[in-house]
Amino acid sequence: MDFELLDSALADRGEPAFRGRQVWEWVARGARSYDEMTNLPAGLREHLAAHVPLSALVFDRDAKSSDGTEKALFRTHDGRPIEAVLMRYRDGRRSLCLSSQSGCPLTCTFCATGAMKFGRNLTAAEIVDQALHFRRKTEVDHAVFMGMGEPLINVDNVLAACERLPDIGISARRTAISTVGWIPGIERLLQDDAPKVRLALSVHAADEETRTKLMPVNTRYALPEVLQACLAWSRKRRQAVFVEYLMLEDVNDSEEQAELLADVLQPTEAFKVNLIPYNPTEAAYAGSSRHTIASFKAILESRGLRATTRLTRGRDIDAACGQLAAKAAAPQPDPVAR
Repeated sequence: MDFELLDSALADRGEPAFRGRQVWEWVARGARSYDEMTNLPAGLREHLAAHVPLSALVFDRDAKSSDGTEKALFRTHDGRPIEAVLMRYRDGRRSLCLSSQSGCPLTCTFCATGAMKFGRNLTAAEIVDQALHFRRKTEVDHAVFMGMGEPLINVDNVLAACERLPDIGISARRTAISTVGWIPGIERLLQDDAPKVRLALSVHAADEETRTKLMPVNTRYALPEVLQACLAWSRKRRQAVFVEYLMLEDVNDSEEQAELLADVLQPTEAFKVNLIPYNPTEAAYAGSSRHTIASFKAILESRGLRATTRLTRGRDIDAACGQLAAKAAAPQPDPVAR
């Protein structure tokens, strides 16, 4: 929901301030129309329906995986494509993967989003509306900013969206922001007014040469400096940083790479490693075998690190980690007048 447009529409009618809170409470609970908002006067409901769309996004289409994962494609008012994902787990979790940008300017070589033309940062409303789309289908309780874009380039809008997520059912401690190591954004998370969300760091290689080939941003924010910023966050928040490590055959999956990763992730209690099986994109990489991943994990654990292997969700609909690219969609003019 475009909160500024809502506030303006209410102010133009001379409505009391609490009306905005009433509308948001309904929307956060999954309301699909203003007609459901029975504690609002009928005339106000009609006015808002005519002037304030319930979503700042236009829903285009969805795709459903055999494992229960759902991916939704949206367009912004200026025709930018974005995707978001709902992941259902057997233990009852309903987790959202949210996008912070249309496309991504950082061009990581293994990521489908990085191959897209970068559009722009998303507004807080556009981020929240991804979550609300799925909230209208089911209750949700976790969120990760691991969709399109680098969240910490757009940190102010991402944090503004995080302030709204608890009303939808997703607490700060169940929200994680993933970064390639955008140090100014990590420093913003250290400020006292920032929501106490979790931090995840994409590493993918512990030596500078390999990491730079995979992630060109490493030439701007080198891994040693990034890890120092993450340590400062971990010490202040008293939480471990989740380290994401994509397993690529004959690129970063050797025993030597595992030992090097263990060397740089010190002290070990400040980090928890999540090994990610590679999900196919158009990039020229192959994924590591299960045996290689298990051996890599065993080396990390022998060095005192906590390590897990990510459960892949939505691969058959290009909704898994690294696959979001809105490749079925070309930007079109927004059919909704605003």
